[in-house]
Amino acid sequence: MAFANPFRNKKIRIFTIVVGALILVRLLLPYIILHYANKSLANMPDYYGHIDDIDLSIYRGAYQINDMFLNKLDEKSKKQTEFFKTRNIDLAIEWKPLFKGSLVGQLEFDSPTLIFTKDKTELDDVQKDTNDFRKLLKDFMPLKVNTFEIRNGSIHYINPNSTPKLDIFLTDTYALAKNLTNADENANVLPSTVNARANVYTGTMVLNMKLNPLAEDVAFDLNAEIKNSNLVLLNDFFKVYGHFDVNKGNFGLYTEFAAKDGKFKGYVKPIIKDLDVLGPEDRKDSFFQKIWEALAGGVSKVLENPSKDQVATKVAIEGSFESPRTRTIDAIFELLRNAFIRALVPTVDNQITLRSLKDVTKEDNRNLIQKIFNKKPKEKDEKKK
Repeated sequence: MAFANPFRNKKIRIFTIVVGALILVRLLLPYIILHYANKSLANMPDYYGHIDDIDLSIYRGAYQINDMFLNKLDEKSKKQTEFFKTRNIDLAIEWKPLFKGSLVGQLEFDSPTLIFTKDKTELDDVQKDTNDFRKLLKDFMPLKVNTFEIRNGSIHYINPNSTPKLDIFLTDTYALAKNLTNADENANVLPSTVNARANVYTGTMVLNMKLNPLAEDVAFDLNAEIKNSNLVLLNDFFKVYGHFDVNKGNFGLYTEFAAKDGKFKGYVKPIIKDLDVLGPEDRKDSFFQKIWEALAGGVSKVLENPSKDQVATKVAIEGSFESPRTRTIDAIFELLRNAFIRALVPTVDNQITLRSLKDVTKEDNRNLIQKIFNKKPKEKDEKKK
C-alpha cells in the first residue's frame, strides 16, 4: 500500500517553509543583534565597549545583554579607563501598559558598576557621559523606557594618582523608577517615582523621589538620607583631601529638594557624631601632622553639642537653575546653634514641598541673634508699639 507524500500538498509545503524560516531567523537573530551592538559600541566617540552574548526571549518580547562593558577611550594614547560594566541587561516590552494602548519598555540591570575616575571623568563631563549613555540605551531599546530597575549595583569614584590611591564607593545599590512615560495616565503633578537604597561604609542610604520627566522644566520632590556611616573607613579620603585621619566617628546626611518652573529649594544637613581626630594611633605622625590633627580635633570639639556629642549644620540652597544661591552664612548660624543652643535632629525635616517654592524669592531679614535662636522677625507694628 503506497502512502501519499505530505510535502506534495502545497499548504503543508508553505507551512513547513515558514516554520523553517522562523527557526532560522530565531537562530541567527541573536548573532545579528550582537554584531550590530558591538559595532555600535566600538564606533562610539571617546568610548570603547563590548558585549559577550545576547539572548532572545521572543515569547515575552525581550532580549538580554550579557557581560557588557563600556570604557572611556583616550583617542591619542588609545588607553582605556573603566567606566561602566554589568553582568546582564534585560530589555523587554512592558505588558500592563500595552493593554492600555501604550507601547513602552522596561530595563533591568543586574550587578552594574559605574566608575568615575579623576582626570578621566570630571564633574563637567558627567552630563555628557549621561547623555551619551542614554543615547546608547536608546539604540538598544527603541521603545520609550517606562520602568527602570537596578539590582546589586555599585558606584565608584577613583583617584589612581593620589597617595594613598582613592576608591570611594556605594555598594548593594537598588533603584526602581516607575511610570517614567506616565503610561498609567496618572493625573498627579508628579506622576513618576524613583526609590533607591545602598550601603555606605556600614551605613545606609535611602532616596525617595517623585517627578515629572515629561515636564518642559524640571519638576521633582525628593528626600534622601545617609545614616551611620563609619568615618574610619573613609580615612583614605581624609588623608588625600584633608591631610588628617580620624580614629572614631559616624556620619549622617539628610536632605530635601523640590523644583518646578525653573526654581528649586532645599537644604543639606550633615551630622557627625562621636568624632575623634587625634588618638593613640597617631603617635608615629610627624610633629606638624600632629599639630594639624590637634587643630582639626579642637575645632570640632568647640563646635560640638555636648549633650548629643555631635557636630552639625544645615545648608540652605535655593533659587533658579540659572542663578542658584547657597546661604553660607546660614550654614554658620546653624553650626553655632547646634553647638550652643539646640542640637539638630538627625532626620529629614519634612519641610520642603512644591509649595515651598513660593518663598524662593523672599529674603531672610532676621538678624544674627534671631537666626541663631531661629526666631521670626517682629512685625513693624509691634516695633512701633
